[in-house]
Amino acid sequence: MAPTGEQPPAPRPDTTPHGHGLRLSRWDPDTEAHVEVWLRSRTDPDFRRWNTPLTVVSDLPGARAALVAQRKQAADGTCAPFRIADAESGTTLGHIGINMIDRTFRTARVGYWTLPEARGRRVATRALALATDWAFTELGLYRLELGHALGHDASCRIAHTCGYGYEGTLRGAMFEAGRQDAFRDVHLHARLATDPSPDPDRVPARR
Repeated sequence: MAPTGEQPPAPRPDTTPHGHGLRLSRWDPDTEAHVEVWLRSRTDPDFRRWNTPLTVVSDLPGARAALVAQRKQAADGTCAPFRIADAESGTTLGHIGINMIDRTFRTARVGYWTLPEARGRRVATRALALATDWAFTELGLYRLELGHALGHDASCRIAHTCGYGYEGTLRGAMFEAGRQDAFRDVHLHARLATDPSPDPDRVPARR
């Protein structure tokens, strides 16, 4: 793909994605509840089964440092991380991020997780729909990619529900669970700004 020569406009600072019963807001490393939730997510067995972060978070100082680093990345425009919250109560349900933003090629990678108590409520599906629309409209991106470990059927369903078509299997493209010296295959999904935008509230999904 050749660069277009045009840079998409920066997102407006007052835009907060919301809808489908959710609100996406920023994580705050100075808010103790946010730090505690981040630590709990990183020590959740299901999270660790499907994700192997470069930096392991095992205590509150580590969780706070991770959120500080994330805030710096958001400030320099390389990612747009969001706390997924219930729109009515404000309760934290999970995380979704627009990562590895390339403003020249107008691409990014999407990643998400939900807390154990939020699973089975279509939280990830609804959050992905919100974040996708926001990335296309506010960031001016053209292509969003979504990769998940082979065998993660829930993520596969979520991707298809939100219009991310399966494009192939990437061999050895992510770390094995709990290891950084072994690799596993990844399903690659993607969606373009010109693709249809399905309604996540009308398509069955389990997560």
